[in-house]
Amino acid sequence: MVNRRFFLSLAALTLLLATIACGLELVPPTRAEATLPPATQLPAVTSPAVNLSTPPLSNLGELTRGDLISLYTNVSPGVVTIWTFDDISAGLTTTLPTGQGSGFAIDDQGHIITNHHVIAGADEIEVDFPSGAKAWADLIGTDPDSDLAVLKVEIDGEFFTPLPLGDSDDVRVGEFVVAIGNPFGLRGTMTVGIISAIGRTLESERTTASGLRFSAGDLIQTDAAINPGNSGGPLLNMNGEVIGVNRAIQTESFTVEGDAANSGVGFAIPINIVRRVAPGIIQNGEYRYPYLGISSLDDDLWNLKTIQALGFNALSNGAYITAVVPGSPADQAGLQGGTSETEIPNMRRGGDLIVAIDKQPVYNFAGLLSYLFKYTEVGQDVTLTVLRDNEEVEIPLTIGARP
Repeated sequence: MVNRRFFLSLAALTLLLATIACGLELVPPTRAEATLPPATQLPAVTSPAVNLSTPPLSNLGELTRGDLISLYTNVSPGVVTIWTFDDISAGLTTTLPTGQGSGFAIDDQGHIITNHHVIAGADEIEVDFPSGAKAWADLIGTDPDSDLAVLKVEIDGEFFTPLPLGDSDDVRVGEFVVAIGNPFGLRGTMTVGIISAIGRTLESERTTASGLRFSAGDLIQTDAAINPGNSGGPLLNMNGEVIGVNRAIQTESFTVEGDAANSGVGFAIPINIVRRVAPGIIQNGEYRYPYLGISSLDDDLWNLKTIQALGFNALSNGAYITAVVPGSPADQAGLQGGTSETEIPNMRRGGDLIVAIDKQPVYNFAGLLSYLFKYTEVGQDVTLTVLRDNEEVEIPLTIGARP
């Protein structure tokens, strides 16, 4: 059976879920490169409105009953329920919402983080606070590439509790995490799990000019139970700091109503992406991402049969370029995509295999995405090391901005 990845927002009336990706796409076996923000230099904080720095909670130490109670007591006031209405465009007047998700406060200026897919297409957005207070939200902007959205509400500060943000670069596989959100509309639900993996890749919400989807990289995988309605809610470490924004699940399990159900494989957007994207949205309505202009072979298809068909040796690892976007930074630098047919349908040999960037090894496509996110920015000069005709070639390239 094919695994399926689903958004975690909840359609309030029909409970229908939007599919992120239906399994492994073998034709074409490629993914467009991620359009992710840099991490070496954070955007300058020029006003209190974009200061995302909040003090951490007290260190909760070992995972005990008392710790979890204390964590929930401190954090839950900052987690909100989001309701969406789209009756304006339909010319109707109704009090019934059409979608539901989660979110959390990030500063004392009224800004709230949620997922792009939670509020996509909404005409009106309502935010409900744990205290019972409610407020209409203004949409400041969205970023389909990272699946993030920034809302703003005007409400008395006593109802608004910003959550402390952690450092997702410090996340390690095996550490305990907590998810708080509104699965199936059950407000303020807390679940506990661990970090299952880091550096995962999913399709983004944005498509290329050729119809392929860009990739969102460096995602956190967790087995903490998250379900439809958890979208946009926080994933927290045991210090009560947000380390991720819950986004999607991969599952073969469904409820009796036909809704996707948790199977222990969930994905969250690292909070360090929020640290970069949110200030850009608040200040400029958008964020500029580093961009190469390549499509790469899906990591799941890098096996001995593929390696042999493409003419590499069994020890070869890297990000194989299947195509180069005309006029892109990769095209201007002279990178090459596959051109010659192989015995495998829709797979062409002759493309460059990226094995390093600025002398740092690249073992797969996901690793290349992670490096672009963490260490590059628009306008930066980098050196790619590629295998071409089984010889290493160094190619200078200037990082561009996503189209």
